[in-house]
Amino acid sequence: MKPDIKELYRLHRLALDVRYVSTRGEGKKHSAAEVIKKGLADDGGLFVPERFFPLLTEDLLEELCGFDYADRAAFILSRFLPDYKFADLLDAARAAYSAEKFGGPAAPIARVGSDYLLELWHGPTSAFKDMALQIMPRLLSLALDITGECRDAYILVATSGDTGKAALEGYRDVPRVKIKVFYPVNGVSNIQKKQMSSQTGENVDVVAINGNFDDAQTGVKRIFSDENCRFELAQKGWFFSSANSINWGRLVPQIVYYISAYCDLLKEKQIKPGEKIDIVVPTGNFGNIFAAYAAKQMLLPVGRLVCASNRNDVLADFINTGVYDKRREFFTTVSPSMDILVSSNLERLLYWKFGAPAAAGFMKELAQNGFYKLNGDQLAAVQSDFSGFSCTEEETKAVIAATFKKYGYLCDTHTAVALGCAEKYRASAEYTGGKLLIASTASPYKFAPAVLSALGEPVPADDFAALDKLHEVTKVPVPGNLAGLKDAPVRFTETVGPADMQKTL
Repeated sequence: MKPDIKELYRLHRLALDVRYVSTRGEGKKHSAAEVIKKGLADDGGLFVPERFFPLLTEDLLEELCGFDYADRAAFILSRFLPDYKFADLLDAARAAYSAEKFGGPAAPIARVGSDYLLELWHGPTSAFKDMALQIMPRLLSLALDITGECRDAYILVATSGDTGKAALEGYRDVPRVKIKVFYPVNGVSNIQKKQMSSQTGENVDVVAINGNFDDAQTGVKRIFSDENCRFELAQKGWFFSSANSINWGRLVPQIVYYISAYCDLLKEKQIKPGEKIDIVVPTGNFGNIFAAYAAKQMLLPVGRLVCASNRNDVLADFINTGVYDKRREFFTTVSPSMDILVSSNLERLLYWKFGAPAAAGFMKELAQNGFYKLNGDQLAAVQSDFSGFSCTEEETKAVIAATFKKYGYLCDTHTAVALGCAEKYRASAEYTGGKLLIASTASPYKFAPAVLSALGEPVPADDFAALDKLHEVTKVPVPGNLAGLKDAPVRFTETVGPADMQKTL
């Protein structure tokens, strides 16, 4: 008899409610629906569970092995969203993670050498952001009903490439929602730019900015914290919310795929019950690796979390030295989704390790001075869970070529950073000797020119010609959503300076 996820939920329903507070000590406690609706706390902080992450037992993990990704997602989300009806979460998860949307299982695992690559990019925009942004709009719509909200939601998004398209696609024509995406005009790939500028939907808008991702992210936060702007919007029947990973509703679905991957490894007998794995994550904004940390706090058997940085290695430096310093040169790299110097989700880790006063103090220092520094005990606390490594541009390209030559596996530039850092970790004294689960975050076709160049092939001037050339050289199938992108009509062409972002609302 097929196991029933509703019965599993009934047997393991949490007796304790989960309330949320701001990382900066605002003092108010909020329900899950409230934090998903609000996005950002009134004091500028990020929402986190007040006291604990709901725990998993070894027996419960083994029970979850019997379910597919959508059912696992509904169950795990229910641990964090107790004010949502389980039937609604189940409907949302099954619609979000359908085989039609993902072409099969939502987050399959590929074996590459001795490592396991968690392929998170099989969704409608060929990037890992789909894993959260296919379900997040459904969570927001439910939150409006749960909280009795009469106003409609105005979603603001800053993107370094993948979040923007995934959010636009997820929120396209969702009732009671309007979405505006800001992206750095020269800080995304041409394919990412075409994905966003050609987006369909009556409730969407896209604006390029003359600046980098940090400028876009700072501008969005500035709009969120402008009381006059919020008041004017409320008078017109709207309120601001966010689809970036500063919104807990974006981050909590990311916790799911690490737990689900562990279940898949258990189910396929690649690991034994209770066996610890290390997780390697390419990240610039820290959200994707914080989700893995959250899974570890739920007692998922995880050893070390390896933060993989590109040339913009502010996070790797922080983990290794305890100094977070954004006063450094910004590089535009072949892995643009990681070209970030201000990592918003790191604030959640600071809160969880050191408490609200410390987190607020560090954020104040960063805003005023451009840097902050942990003391010795604080650094040791971070290093108890995390290792940090980085890859140069040359190393990233070499990994792409070597992985394809040795294993016939074609990876994108961000996954290549993770693979390169995994090798550095394996050669370090920090390596635990355990199996590595590596987050693979995008299709190689999203960055076709860079991947072609890494393979030593001539690169056509046109990105779409490069996409065709990459297929010709490797015979790896082109995702359908990218294959038809070349002829999509451009709808959005506006470019503004960071100071003028609010004027575009």
